[in-house]
Formats: sequence, C-alpha cells, structure tokens
Amino acid sequence: MKQLDLRELYQWEIGEDELRKLEEWKKLPFLYELALDELENKIKLIQTEWKIHNGYSPIEHIKTRIKEPKSILEKLGRKGLDLTVDNMVSQIHDIAGMRIVFSFVRDIYSLLDHLKHREDITVLEVKDYIENPKPNGYQSLHVIVAVPLTLFEGQRWMKVEIQMRTLAMDFWASMEHILYYKYDKQVPPHVVRELSEAAKAADALDKKMHGLRKEIMGVSEAALPE
Repeated sequence: MKQLDLRELYQWEIGEDELRKLEEWKKLPFLYELALDELENKIKLIQTEWKIHNGYSPIEHIKTRIKEPKSILEKLGRKGLDLTVDNMVSQIHDIAGMRIVFSFVRDIYSLLDHLKHREDITVLEVKDYIENPKPNGYQSLHVIVAVPLTLFEGQRWMKVEIQMRTLAMDFWASMEHILYYKYDKQVPPHVVRELSEAAKAADALDKKMHGLRKEIMGVSEAALPE
C-alpha cells in the first residue's frame, strides 16, 4: 500500500507531532488484512461444514477489501472527527469489509445466528436492510463483528463489516453503483423509479426461488420459515 502523505492529499498544515501520532497507520492496514484473513478462514470452514452436512453450500462467493486511506479520512471529516488513529479504529467500522453472497435469504440469517453463538467472533452491531430496505430499494444485512488477533503485545480485536446478500440483491446493488457512478450521483428521477422497480423484482425473485427450493427439497412449509 502506498504510504499516506496527508500534506499531499489534502494540502493541510499539519504539525510534525500530529504526523507522528498517525505513524501507526502504517501497520493498521496489515492488521485489518490479517483480521479479514482470519474471518475468511472461519467462513470457509463453515462453508465446508455446510457441504458435508447438507450436500451443498448456500454461500456463492466471498469478497474482501480494505477501505482506501482517502475514503477513511473523508469519512472522519464528515463525522467532524479529528484525524487520529484512535478515531479511525473506534469510529470507522468498515475499514475492513467482507461481502458474502448467498443463494437464499434464509441462509443469511442462519449464518448470522451461528456467528452470534461463536466465542472467537463478537457480533457488535446488526443493520437489517433486508427486513427494512432502504428507500431506494437496497437490501443487505450489515453486521459489524470483532475478530481477535494474537500479537506480540497481546490479543487485539479488529472490527470487520460483513455485508450479506443474495445473488439477486448483489446484482441490483452492482447495477445501482454503476448507474450512480455514470451519472456522478445525479441520477434522473425516471432512473431512480426504474431502480426501485428492479429492487422489487429482485425481492420477488428471491421469494420465488425460496418457494422452489422448498418444493424441490420436499420440505414442509413449517420447517422452512419465510
């Protein structure tokens, strides 16, 4: 990762003392990378167990990313917070991000319930945009977790944001992102309406596939909740 130069990035007058306080940023990306690796290994183990017990895994794919330094600093600015490492770690929860894409909605909540009962992961916050979609139609389950790293100085818990969604939700979110980028966030009203309709269609598809799954597997209505 390119070394962060705050003066070059924002052309702010920052004293040497402040810059020294931000020196820890050099090692933070590596800690977040390690946290993502630890979490991804745990999720892949769960994925393997699902395959063994059920004959298939409902997880389609997993993606990870580290937030760009510029985006982190801009987010601190929007929150009105000082540029300190403590604020980065304690107030920015999505520096490390993981997206898990599922075949079916019910499996998203199965994984969430499993994570809540693990001792090696702590669930800190849940925002359910599946049960309560955003006004534009966006659906996803956002979960902030803490993952422990064993370092020379002791154990350190690092936060990771997990976004869990179905294939249909992921396709919609990708198209929405592309359109907002194309229009530089000034999306025409008719496109916003079309996106909203597309979100309803994606939700209907998820419900349809859930019904087909129950029928194919020969499972009763009571056994598989909506």
